[in-house]
Parts: sequence; C-alpha cells; structure tokens
Amino acid sequence: MAMDRRREAGGGGRPLPEENGSVPGAGPGGTAASPPGLSPANAGAGAEIQAVPPPPAAACSPLLLDYDGSVLPFLGALGGRYQRTLVLLTWVPALFIGFSKFSDSFLLDQPDFWCREADGQGNWSGTLAPGHANGTGTGNGSFFPPPGLPTPAGGNASECDCHEWNYRIRAGLVQNVVSKWDLVCDSAWKVHIAKFSLLVGLIFGHLITGCIADWVGRRPVLLFSVIFILIFGLTVALSVNVTMFSTLRFFEGFCLAGIVLSLYALRIELCPPGHRFMITMVASFIEMAGQFLMPGLAALCRDWQVLQAVIICPFLLMLLYWIVFPESLRWLMATQQFEASKELILQFMHKNRMNTESDIKGVVPELEKEITRRPKKVCIVKVVGTRNLWKNIVVLCVNSLTGYGIHHCFAKSMMGHEAKMAITHNFYADYYTMAGIALASCLAMCPVVGFLGRRGGLLLFMILTALASLLQLGLLNLIGKYSQLPDSGMSDSVKDKFSTAFSIVGMFSSHAVGSLSVFFCAEITPTVIRGGGLGLVLASAGFGRLTAPIMELHNQKGYFLHHVIFACCTLICIICILLLPESKNQSLPENIPDGEHYTRQPLLPHKKGEQPLLLTNSELKDYSGLHDSAAVSDGISENTTANGMKSM
Repeated sequence: MAMDRRREAGGGGRPLPEENGSVPGAGPGGTAASPPGLSPANAGAGAEIQAVPPPPAAACSPLLLDYDGSVLPFLGALGGRYQRTLVLLTWVPALFIGFSKFSDSFLLDQPDFWCREADGQGNWSGTLAPGHANGTGTGNGSFFPPPGLPTPAGGNASECDCHEWNYRIRAGLVQNVVSKWDLVCDSAWKVHIAKFSLLVGLIFGHLITGCIADWVGRRPVLLFSVIFILIFGLTVALSVNVTMFSTLRFFEGFCLAGIVLSLYALRIELCPPGHRFMITMVASFIEMAGQFLMPGLAALCRDWQVLQAVIICPFLLMLLYWIVFPESLRWLMATQQFEASKELILQFMHKNRMNTESDIKGVVPELEKEITRRPKKVCIVKVVGTRNLWKNIVVLCVNSLTGYGIHHCFAKSMMGHEAKMAITHNFYADYYTMAGIALASCLAMCPVVGFLGRRGGLLLFMILTALASLLQLGLLNLIGKYSQLPDSGMSDSVKDKFSTAFSIVGMFSSHAVGSLSVFFCAEITPTVIRGGGLGLVLASAGFGRLTAPIMELHNQKGYFLHHVIFACCTLICIICILLLPESKNQSLPENIPDGEHYTRQPLLPHKKGEQPLLLTNSELKDYSGLHDSAAVSDGISENTTANGMKSM
C-alpha cells in the first residue's frame, strides 16, 4: 500500500477506466488530464520521449442506442402506415413456409403396396404399416393386406421378391416419390434419408445464414435465400432419381432456413415491446393455415412434381421485396451504420408523411453528429466471453431441443409405434389431429404468456411436459403390470386411454415449449448478434425434429430409452428456466453489454417493505463506488480495524 501511495504521489498511477471505456479526467477534446506537477508543455515533451497510446473513441450517443425509447416512438411505432405495411409483408410468406415445411408428409408418405403379376392381377398383397400425421411411417417392413385383397402366403423375404408394384397412396396424390422410384422393402431406407435432407438443410441453413445476417444484414439474406429456393425448389420437381431429390431438398431446406430466420428477426425488430409476442403469434397462425390447407392442395395437384412446383412458385412474389422491403433500421443503428440509418429514417418519415417537428428528442440532429462513425459488426462467437448471455442462450437451446425432441415421443405414443396401437389408420385424421393440437397449443400460449410472462409461461409448459412424460413412463408401466393380474379389473384398453391422454397433453405442452424458446431467445439476444442467436436456437429445434426420422431408420429400436433421456432433460430444463431473465415489456438489447444487463427477477413480486433477494441492475450499479472507497481506506492506519478501534 505504501508503494501504491508513492506511485500515486509521483503521478505514475494509471487512472481507472469508466464503464464505457473512457478515461476519467479526460477533457472535452478526448485527451487525458496531465499528471500533477507537469505543465501541458512538459507533458508534450514527455510524450516525445515515451509515446502515450491514443485514448479510446468516445462512446456513441445514448439517445441513438435507445431504439425502443427514442427512435421507435419518433417514427410512430406501429402507428405508422409504413411500419404496418412492413409487418404485413413479413406475415404473407408464412403461408408459403407452412406449405414447404409440411410437404414431406405428402411427398414421402409411405403408401400401401402389393405386387402385380404380368397379367395385371394381384395374386397377393402386402402393405407397410400406416404412416402417421407427420407423414412418417414406422418403416418396420411388416405386412398387412389392404381390404378386398388376398393375404400373402409367403414370408417377408419372398413377398419383397417382386419387380412391379401397385400402390395405394393415402395422402391425396396419385403418385409420390415412394411410388415413382419403388422405395419399398430393401429400398425403404432411402425414404428416411430423403426426410433427413430437408431437416439437415434447415439446421445448417439456420447456423450459417444467422451469422451472415449479423454481418451483411437481414435484407440481403432474405432476398438471396428467395432467389436460390426458387432455383433449387423447382429443380427438385425435375429430379430423375431419389439421390438427386435428396440432394436438392438439402439445398432447398438451407434456403428455406434463411427466409425463416430473416423474417423472424425483421418481425421482432420492427415491433415495440408491447406488441412483439402477438405479432409473432399471428405469423405462427398463418403458417398453421398452410399446414391445414396442404391436404387440399395435394388433392388438387394429384402428382408430386406438380405439388412441389405449386409450393415453390409463390416465392416468386417475394422477389418484389428487393424494391419494397428495407433493411432493419434497428440493426443499422445497433451496428452504428448511421449514414444508412439517416436515409432510412427519412424514408420512414416520407412514407408516414411526418415532419421534423415531431422529432422532440432530437434523433436526427444527434444522428448527423455521429454519422462519421465506423460500423461495428459483431459475430456470435463474441458471446463466449460474456458472463450471463451465453448461459441464457444455451438454456434456451436445450429447451428448444427438448421440446421438439420429446414431441415426437408423444406423437409415437398416441399414434402407436406399432400398428395395433394406432388410434386410427386414416391419414387425414392423424394429420389433422397433430395440426389441431399444435393450433390449440398456440392459442393457449397467448393468454398464458400475457399473464405469466415469457419465463413463467415457459416454466409452466415445461412442467406440464415433464409431468406428462413421467406419468406416461411410470404410471402406464404400473398399470400394465396390474392389468396382467386376473382380479385387477384393468384391461389394455385402460392403459391405451391413459397413454392417449398423456400423449395429447405432452404434445400440447411440448409444442409450446419449443415455440416459446425460439421467441424468448430472439428477445434476449442483442440486436448485433440476434441472427446468430436465432440460428442456434432454431438449429437446436431442428435437431429435436431430426430424432423422428432417426428412430424410423432404426426401426423404432431404443424408443423407450429415447423417451427416458428426453424426460430427464425436461427436469433439468425446469431448473435452468429459473435462471433466465424476464423480457416481457422490456426493450430489446442492442449490444452485448445490454444483453449482459438482463438479470433474472423473482417469479413473484416481493411485498411492500420486504427486502428482495435478487438485486436489480440499478441497485448493483450503486456498488461501483467501492473502487473509490478502497483508495480512501488506503490512508487509514494499517493498525486500525474496520470499526475504527486500534488493534492491541
């Protein structure tokens, strides 16, 4: 301590930086104050002997960084006609996205099939176990004769010894990918690979386009994704074999991921805090409308190639977005591209017929002062050096993976991982049952999230998912044991009814968990890296969906273990959700320090006069004076205790 006092007395002490990186005592010109005992002239002479590093650039104006508090109200928020038009333009493609996401249910549905003799009469029949509402069959190669056809006499090996097949497609098409290239028996595994291709393309697309969107902007990613999905999507309809089909579907999924991610980010960044959730939910409902309309579209097209072309062609309308849709103003401001921001603000004012008198806070004059700043773009890898932000993103990624992964387990339990357990063999009944549960889940999310907030709603739905999973795994096994006793009075039908009930509850809540995790991550991730954060959580959701074709490829082996693992993940997620902050009615963080200041709050507000256990940001900042108190306490005698009494 004595050495520190001598260093400070000699002027060698280095001043502590402030929170924004500037040096205290700096003059208005940005130069640090001269050490005591040196005139400015002497200070200049000393600079010739020992070079002083240049001071850091001054911090950006807080007015420009407070987008939700200053820029958005100045532009009229959603009250402006131009903003409402842009929000509407982010909704329209959701219908086309819904068509593309659920096209696998029709293009790759596994039909009933039987061998055809040379004379055209079937001498025996064989069908794969019926597919389910998500368009995925069990792939177990078991054979059941369709009604009105004779039963085969030979074994499975002899049944597959056929060179020409008859098909009965249940998905409204006369011909699909399976029937065109005879993907049955020994070639049935190629169907699951084709299902992989779109999902794997979505995963890689979310990861890569998210980083690109943070670097070059949301608008270029959206427009280039539209161009390439038109190229690859239309080429899929011209595929000559299943290998070409699967490869092109991968690139189609990659481009579809860029459209989904960029539209999601643009939609979030256009809205004020009070409207973000409902604007996002409207887009989800429009996407579900595409899911509900898909069977009718398939029945009208009749052929899989026509259906694929009809699904992709509406994206031609999005080529006009190059003219009518601007870059995200919030992203331009956050990355300090102030020259482009000024042009876009003037465009907003012209479209909304505003004048400069409405600029009460002086956003435009402040923007002109900072217009010479160099842009600052950030990559998602910077989040590794943070203290809280990376934990929040990882927690939400695990929640998204668990929600979409366990959703498949509940779907298999309800539809039956064996044909005898299926509640129905009707393709449309299964399809609309799944779609109806997803719709009910989104409808329930609106009041729950409005009342409990993002974190409380996510916690509630995760608890429901965990309860449904644990009861299905534990209680049903117990019922199965008692049903084997002669005097138990229980039958297998009781177990099936319980299984169906728990599966419906689990599918309902797990769908809400997955959707809310993606939205939550979009809110707490700073604008400068929002594309990368969204890419991570959407890729995690894709990994969860990928478990369905993986289980089918392995003939449903390990299904029970798969369910047990995800059930354990739900319990871990319940604990981790408590560590998340609450973003309801909060401004979106613009940069990484803003994201770090998102701290968790208690689920229930503390009573008046009660000391809260978790301090807020403003209360934490009051402790910044501890650095100054340390220097003051340095002058106290070393043999003096903390309470002022001298030690003996």
